[in-house]
Amino acid sequence: MSTERFPVYFIPHGGGPWPFMDLPKNDAGRGPWDDLADFLRGLDSEIGRKPKAVLVVSGHWETEPVPTVSTAPHPGMLFDYYNFPPHTYELSYPAPNSLELAARARQLLADAGMDSAENATRGFDHGVFIPFMLIYPQADVPLTMISLRNTLDAESHLAIGKALEPLRDEDVLIIASGMTYHNMRKFRTAEPDHVAEAVRFDDWLREAVEEPDPKARADRLSTWDSNPDALACHVPDHDHLVPLFVAAGAAGADAGRRIFRTDYLGKPYSGYRFG
Repeated sequence: MSTERFPVYFIPHGGGPWPFMDLPKNDAGRGPWDDLADFLRGLDSEIGRKPKAVLVVSGHWETEPVPTVSTAPHPGMLFDYYNFPPHTYELSYPAPNSLELAARARQLLADAGMDSAENATRGFDHGVFIPFMLIYPQADVPLTMISLRNTLDAESHLAIGKALEPLRDEDVLIIASGMTYHNMRKFRTAEPDHVAEAVRFDDWLREAVEEPDPKARADRLSTWDSNPDALACHVPDHDHLVPLFVAAGAAGADAGRRIFRTDYLGKPYSGYRFG
């Protein structure tokens, strides 16, 4: 086991089954998701070494009332997107689960005074299999999923992340998968006023994540919904932002830094590394 602590990541996972479908290219021969696909393909090199396993929290799994850990030895595929080409429902990602990590995560939550549950049937949702088909295309790193609480509040998810922080010293990589922008009603528009809202929120979020003092960082993230631009960027709900709170909690004293930023029709979305 390496003695070097793993960083924590928040990654955007895009929309639906991109880039595994044909999308129009621009004059430079680039598709709308190529920047993000390139970022995810390069993440293994950016990390620098393979973990023993990955604990992944996706914006597509919520449970009530407590966080739930996946315990299916070989999770299946959960195609939780709609009206896409038929071949995108034939994708496969046969990575195993790590039952050892699942048990360890539950123990850490219990040590922090938190109840948890387990689910032996949950498959990989597209917030997991789509990015990991690019990060670890050989499906050779075990993935253990942990759910969000359906309260979607910042405070409890920061606490969940904090409880899981010791995993970083145990050869485990923690990756939170969501989107810093997720207004599906205006996703395909380029309305100037809304683009300005999205730009302002992305800039505010970067300042919050890169705050060096962990308490001040948690306080700022806990009040994210007092920012009027934030509410414009997460409609009808903010489930895709909540994984970032888990990542920030698991960061401990490590400030975040933005390592990726691109946009869709002018609306930016970002990825972060802590540590």
